[in-house]
Amino acid sequence: MKIEVLVDEAAEDLTISVTCKQLTPGIEKMLATLRMMDHQLTAKKDAEIYLLDTARVIYIESMERKCFIYTADEIYESDFRLYELEQQLEGYGFVRVSKSFLIHLQHIRSLKAEIDRKVRITMSNGEQIIASRQYADALKKRLGVL
Repeated sequence: MKIEVLVDEAAEDLTISVTCKQLTPGIEKMLATLRMMDHQLTAKKDAEIYLLDTARVIYIESMERKCFIYTADEIYESDFRLYELEQQLEGYGFVRVSKSFLIHLQHIRSLKAEIDRKVRITMSNGEQIIASRQYADALKKRLGVL
């Protein structure tokens, strides 16, 4: 791998160019990480609005018509519905694993097969989330383990 950094004082915006023989899962992961660095979510906590970097988000849970965003140390509330967050975050390393959960792939610690083709996912904060049969195969495929 060859990395070039060009400093141009006249540049108005950061441009990153990747030249490769073929697009591999490793390159796709690198691109997703770069996209996430510039992406933020708006969320509420204690009557304040916060801008959260998507890289800090471990998972998002929908419960009683509300969406909660979990980071390593805080829980925030979002005004968006889970399907709207899924659309916003699909290119940033997030995947739907059940009717109620959207997880960040980079925060997966481990996977364990369960009965009936379900998958138990342990996240970086220790939380365990069950991927339903409907979403388990797509998760495995996205991780390259299927």
